[in-house]
Amino acid sequence: MNTATNLIELSIGGMTCASCAARIEKKLNRMDGVQATVNYATEKASVSYDAPVTPDDLVATVEKTGYRATLPPPPTPAAPAAPAVAAEPVDELRSLRTRLWVSVVLTVPVIALAMVPAWQFTYWQWLSLTLAAPVVVYGGLPFHRAALVNLRHGAATMDTLVSVGTLAAFGWSLWALFFGTAGMPGMTHPFSLDIGRTDGAGNIYLEVAAGVTTFILVGRYFEARSKRTAGAALRALLELGAKDVSVLRDGVETRIPVDQLVAGARFVVRPGEKIATDGTVTEGSSAVDASMVTGESMPVEVGVGDSVVGGCVNAGGRLVVTATRVGADTQLAQMARLVEQAQTGKAAAQRLADRISGIFVPIVIALAIGTLAWWLFSGAGPTAAFTAAVAVLIIACPCALGLATPTALLVGTGRGAQLGVLIKGPEVLESTKRVDTVVLDKTGTVTTGRMTLLDVTPGEGEQRAEVRRLAAALESGSEHPVARAIVAAEPDGLPPVGDFANVEGLGVTGTVEGRQVLAGRPRLLRDRGLDVPDDLARAATEAEAAGRTAVLIGWDGRARGVLAVADQVKPTSREAVRRLRALGLAPVLLTGDNSTVARTVAAEVGIDEVIAEVLPAEKVEVVARLQAEGRTVAMVGDGVNDAAALARADLGLAMGTGTDVAIEASDLTLVRDDLLAAVDAIRLARRTLGTIKGNLFWAFAYNVAALPLAAAGLLNPMIAGAAMAFSSVFVVANSLRLRRFRPVT
Repeated sequence: MNTATNLIELSIGGMTCASCAARIEKKLNRMDGVQATVNYATEKASVSYDAPVTPDDLVATVEKTGYRATLPPPPTPAAPAAPAVAAEPVDELRSLRTRLWVSVVLTVPVIALAMVPAWQFTYWQWLSLTLAAPVVVYGGLPFHRAALVNLRHGAATMDTLVSVGTLAAFGWSLWALFFGTAGMPGMTHPFSLDIGRTDGAGNIYLEVAAGVTTFILVGRYFEARSKRTAGAALRALLELGAKDVSVLRDGVETRIPVDQLVAGARFVVRPGEKIATDGTVTEGSSAVDASMVTGESMPVEVGVGDSVVGGCVNAGGRLVVTATRVGADTQLAQMARLVEQAQTGKAAAQRLADRISGIFVPIVIALAIGTLAWWLFSGAGPTAAFTAAVAVLIIACPCALGLATPTALLVGTGRGAQLGVLIKGPEVLESTKRVDTVVLDKTGTVTTGRMTLLDVTPGEGEQRAEVRRLAAALESGSEHPVARAIVAAEPDGLPPVGDFANVEGLGVTGTVEGRQVLAGRPRLLRDRGLDVPDDLARAATEAEAAGRTAVLIGWDGRARGVLAVADQVKPTSREAVRRLRALGLAPVLLTGDNSTVARTVAAEVGIDEVIAEVLPAEKVEVVARLQAEGRTVAMVGDGVNDAAALARADLGLAMGTGTDVAIEASDLTLVRDDLLAAVDAIRLARRTLGTIKGNLFWAFAYNVAALPLAAAGLLNPMIAGAAMAFSSVFVVANSLRLRRFRPVT
């Protein structure tokens, strides 16, 4: 019998809380030869299984548990580049949004009529029933359906309590309207502090049934919206690749979609174009900007025989490349798999509200049944008994529990947006409390990510401005990023350059104002017979030792100056590192750049621990190693090369000026191009988490305090409904305090 282990990823639908994921995982793991991990946040199940188990068996097991499972589509020629990614559940979110808005529109007048006696006209109660019924049935359908699934499997969650409470309130209202006195013309809502002053036949609780349903729908909608982008990181990563390519066939260029490219084909890459796939240069030379894939701030000079990576940008001359790897074998596709694996391996945070309700819900239901039985046996009559039991269910409806997370998150994210911080969802907040190490990508995060002219050293008897001017004039004929940095420092009034030529791997030459000017490496000047004075040679060596690119410029027989170009450190980076230390975080500089550059930048901003010259896969390994040492790691980055590490870290922070894949793979996005935003992000996330926990505590404490009063008959269900509404108001007011959050100064 074949016992080979197979791996598959299922898309799971119908989960409403972390306990759903745990239930599916438990059922799958009971199958022989199956090991499964279900991630509630990404709505995916990663399953390894042995024969004779088949993928259809896995799907059937999930469906028997009461949920939906979808197999990944088979690879097609049109999309071979990466693992299959399920489409965003746009339709589900749209359906939930429609359900929410219908419920809001219908619930507002129901609550208004119930709470303002002056508005209660002759047949107001029947209008309330007409409005509330669609809310309870249509709006509450997801809760009722989930409660049935839970019931079949002997479990209870928030959905169970919401369903039982709203249906009990609605059912009692129907009884009072059709069989009691509540349906009589001219009835007004009775008001009593306890159940002793009325038999309950005139009480209706439609506003409770509709209000609880709507409030919980609000929380569920914002939770679903925060999860909607699960898998978007992979799509964003794949979209970075070229869409079409010019293939050389018998010396003729033919434009074809990139998915039709095969290994061994020769294709052309013009300046400014993305390299279609991994390959080897067979003709031409150029500078290739690989920063988004490798993290190298300096463009890489490539020529015949050099390897290039798909997705990188050709910054210089025309290249002819022979494809060596296509589709799922390319480095870009492999990075997509890294991101996917990192996301799948990250445990979904289980909401505190669900943990509470897992114990709280069965207790409440048992207490309601006990209350009903006690009042019946005490001789108070079935109406009083049922009224007290309904009061127990209503006072325990977890409206405030449902609002605790989304309201605090909404206020916190709104304030964060003003400060340049985007928080993706409540599941990322708990990590911020435990983080003790922050890993900082260098290029584009600590530094600007752009080459900048930092210094000009003139030779003896030369003027700094003249050296810079002539260098900029000569380099204006080049598209190389180093040349662009020199030109950007002297943008206006440049004389024209003639006889411009690029000397492969060494520099450029040309005629400026009648002079033959050369700029590049010392070898270029010496090969052309120009003298390089010792002081300029020494200045070039010192610049290189400091991690800068040294460009010598010369004319009329000797070198006239040295220009130092480098990726500049952002002005706020040093202060940001100091403040991160003040938050109790140990900074680590992680980069694909060379060690000399990395240590120079680290010394400038005050970072002691440096890890340099790492590939994207190694960045993930570094984060994993730090976690294995017992550290809780936050990662700040902006490039494709950071995406997998951002996903693997306990807390991922992406600079908003970076690539879409980095932003999608992160937990927090820093909209401001400023590392100080990372400090505000962690502080705000911690404050928001504290507010959520405070909300949940007070919502739960309110239930614990009010339940005995309801069971004792001291709360009529209407008062219970009002108290429940007050608890919601308290939670919202507490959340609004986050608007006063101020960034550190």
